[in-house]
Amino acid sequence: MLDNLALGVATAVTPENLLWCFIGVALGTVIGMLPGLGSATGVAILLPVTLALEPVTAIIMLAGIYYGCQYGASISSILISTPGDSSSVVLTLDGYAMARNGRAGAALAVSAISSFIAAIITIVGLMLLAAPIADLALQFGPPETLAVILLGLSTIVSFAGDNLLRGITMAAVGLLLSTVGIASGFTTARFTFDSVNLLGGLDFIAVLIGLFALGEVLHQIHRGGEKPIRARFKDLLITREDIRRMIPSSLRGTGLGFALGVLPGAGATLATFMSYGLEGQVSKHKGELGKGAIEGVAAPEASNNAAANASFIPTLSLGIPGSGTTAVLLGAFVIFGLQPGPLLFEQQPALVWGLLVSFVIGNFFLLVLNLPLAPVFAQALRVPYSYLYPFILFISLLGAFAIGNNTFSLWVAFAAGVLGYFMKRFDFPAAPLVLGLVLGPLLERSLVQTSSLGRGNLLIVFERPISAAFMAAAILALVAPLVVALVRRRRARRDRQPAPTR
Repeated sequence: MLDNLALGVATAVTPENLLWCFIGVALGTVIGMLPGLGSATGVAILLPVTLALEPVTAIIMLAGIYYGCQYGASISSILISTPGDSSSVVLTLDGYAMARNGRAGAALAVSAISSFIAAIITIVGLMLLAAPIADLALQFGPPETLAVILLGLSTIVSFAGDNLLRGITMAAVGLLLSTVGIASGFTTARFTFDSVNLLGGLDFIAVLIGLFALGEVLHQIHRGGEKPIRARFKDLLITREDIRRMIPSSLRGTGLGFALGVLPGAGATLATFMSYGLEGQVSKHKGELGKGAIEGVAAPEASNNAAANASFIPTLSLGIPGSGTTAVLLGAFVIFGLQPGPLLFEQQPALVWGLLVSFVIGNFFLLVLNLPLAPVFAQALRVPYSYLYPFILFISLLGAFAIGNNTFSLWVAFAAGVLGYFMKRFDFPAAPLVLGLVLGPLLERSLVQTSSLGRGNLLIVFERPISAAFMAAAILALVAPLVVALVRRRRARRDRQPAPTR
């Protein structure tokens, strides 16, 4: 392994590879900040640019765009509550709250450092455990995937806020919206109202843009507009206490993101929601979640980056894309005449290990590039909102239009914006709706496949060890908080009762 690592270092640190790695992460950061593009679109758009490069240089640059986009999406989520993709939705909860509290610079710094911690740990994991973990991932069939998705849905308890019924209602609305379009495994069109535009379902990014960006702008306009932030410069910097609170959450998010990132589909998205839910259970500051807690930024951001890196495990070792972006990267491998799979590590060691080492270098570039600029980015919130709101509306609607290159996506974003406005006004949580919308298609597909595998018997999930363990965890995650709340309520009621007189 040491020989391979030395070969990877020698490959990654050539001037040409260093230059294109830096260009990749810088472009990725910019692309990630623009709503509607995302890493998969960014990699696909810039893929033709790399055709004149050497294969290893091209793959290093495209991978840099991938994880650069993860941080760029975090910037827009924190500053203007506009997530670029589903994996950065959770960051709007506490990241944007920190920005509104005058700590946007600290939120961006926590995001950058947490991403870097996750990157370093998961890259070591990639080097040591790629083959064994890929073999384990092959044991995940439809029942196991179904159990993991149900475990993800169980995190609704952490997102529901003070009113669990409202949280459950919003999750149900999200699941209902996810059923629009062609039914999984069938040819039946549902809730399309004879519209061709709805056959493929509601575009997720357009809904996100509407719920968060347009909904926030409409809500602020209704309130008369907020005064621009006038935070002191030192309030924009990260403190020693922030770092102390950030480290445990980052480590928990890294472990969870790495474990779930191997799974194809919504690995990163599911990981961010579950890491936030985990903080709601174990954090010492769980009462601050949703109000600008450091843990609410560190854990999801670490899990997002860890899942992005972990998605390369099935891509490189099995030739199976772990995410939408790695599917595009898989196409890049084919274009350059490379065949990902078990033999790739033996036939192309310089490319594989050079790529893995470039992850470390690229994430270091991101840290050096973005950490000093965090207070500078935060200055955007000092702009009067009469100027900032039109800018947010412009880039949001531009991003929504770019998704499908048609005006229907604009109408979807506008409708979601009106819904987001009323949800904010009447205090309905948005995160459970997004969770249901993200996991709905995966849940339906897994249900159909599991039912087919069990010949109509869904209890097969309790007959397989791995899926049974996940189902037990999901039930525990749902029941435990309710039991704890009931015990605390009874204890408080008993404490309020007057002592019996003698």
